[in-house]
Amino acid sequence: MELALVVIVVAFALGFDYTNGFHDAANAIATSVSTRALTPRVALIMAAVFNLVGALLGTQVATTIAEDIISIGSVSSEEALIIVLSGLIGAITWNLITWWLGLPSSSTHALIGGLTGVGIASGVTVHWDAILDKVVIPMIFSPLVGFSLAFGLMVGVLWLVRNSAPARTMRRFRLAQTASAAAMALGHGLQDAQKTMGVIMLALVAGGFYTQGDAIPLWVKLSAAGAISLGTYAGGWRIMRTLGRKIIELDPARGFVAESVAASVLYASAYWLHAPISTTHTITSAIMGVGATKRLSAVRWGVAKNIGAAWVLTIPMAALVAACVYWILNPILT
Repeated sequence: MELALVVIVVAFALGFDYTNGFHDAANAIATSVSTRALTPRVALIMAAVFNLVGALLGTQVATTIAEDIISIGSVSSEEALIIVLSGLIGAITWNLITWWLGLPSSSTHALIGGLTGVGIASGVTVHWDAILDKVVIPMIFSPLVGFSLAFGLMVGVLWLVRNSAPARTMRRFRLAQTASAAAMALGHGLQDAQKTMGVIMLALVAGGFYTQGDAIPLWVKLSAAGAISLGTYAGGWRIMRTLGRKIIELDPARGFVAESVAASVLYASAYWLHAPISTTHTITSAIMGVGATKRLSAVRWGVAKNIGAAWVLTIPMAALVAACVYWILNPILT
């Protein structure tokens, strides 16, 4: 029974990783596609490849997910696996709802919300201090940092190219966007694929195959990297339209700056803070920041308001779904 549950949980974890890939594909390539720096298919292939590479570059975020959100050592192996499974179902459900609505919500916060909700429902230890330090505070500050840095850098770029020929300048920035989109995809793999690695390790520890603190095995890294890459290649066209066109009409210079800033924030959070921040929040706020350099009214704040509402609802709604799933599954499977 335990082995079957482990297999089911790992399958659901990779399913979440796949939905994360197509849900968040827009994070890496929406700006490049909207400015015509890359064709959609080329952009998706590039994003999938760099997602794969990024997923193999570290495990700091995976360790945070596996060890710092909830502790499941106080319950039986079967219940621990049901807890992880319920958290994943909560996250997948919210991902699919927001994908259908075309809203760029955070897969990161959906997963953390799912784990937190099922942790409360099951009565296991929830590490509120770690959630505050590594989730809530970065959730508040990463969009502010993304917006501010993107706005400031865009002002500097506009000043540097003020006397340049517009057509030639935009052509150069369109070429530069290939590199910035790749950097963004690398950061997405570095952040988001690691979260799935952490959940798989939770399941493997619960099933008795590993102990807490063990290094993440290579097969877990490769499977998580592969799943998010396949999901990215599948594309997320609904959300891509929202990020690439509905918030603001981007030009290549603004697209390059937004991607560069967002990628830098992702790298800093993964390597220095070990914090699982949202790629969605980061790139969306950076797009708003570069857009605001035109004029504040250039940003479609009505769309931004809808996106903000999805951000606020993500953790509690994923938590609620996960808790309900646990209350249904636990009596049946234990």
